[in-house]
Amino acid sequence: MSATRPTVLILCTGNSCRSHLAEGLLRAAAGDILTVASAGSKPAGYVHPLAIRAMAEIGIDLAAHRSKHMNDFLGQDVETVITVCGNADQACPVFPGQLNRHHWPFDDPAHATGTEDEKLAVFRRVRDEIRAVFTAYADGRRDALKKS
Repeated sequence: MSATRPTVLILCTGNSCRSHLAEGLLRAAAGDILTVASAGSKPAGYVHPLAIRAMAEIGIDLAAHRSKHMNDFLGQDVETVITVCGNADQACPVFPGQLNRHHWPFDDPAHATGTEDEKLAVFRRVRDEIRAVFTAYADGRRDALKKS
């Protein structure tokens, strides 16, 4: 990862929905000042198609994202770890160089039931909740840079 930009690693259990939504949103909001990645404690092996679709609706492309294991990052300097589900928070190791840890849980849209449209509505809601939190986080990081 980048030596000039601190690395933020977003963790979830499956690394198929919430962590990718957060990764895409934080990269869009602060990719110029942060290196952003996501991983899972038990990676699902894919990025959920409805996560890709919900993000495409707001102009963020997740099509090239892949599901990764959090251990892939153990040899890297990770400044901040953000968990977005309870299971990842419990399984989260401490990473080299880690200074910060945040736990911001969100509903898992992969558990949505109903028609395709009903499921997509859940993905949109969770995406928008994640966007609000991670945009505020990005704004705070920018403010801190201005003060330093």
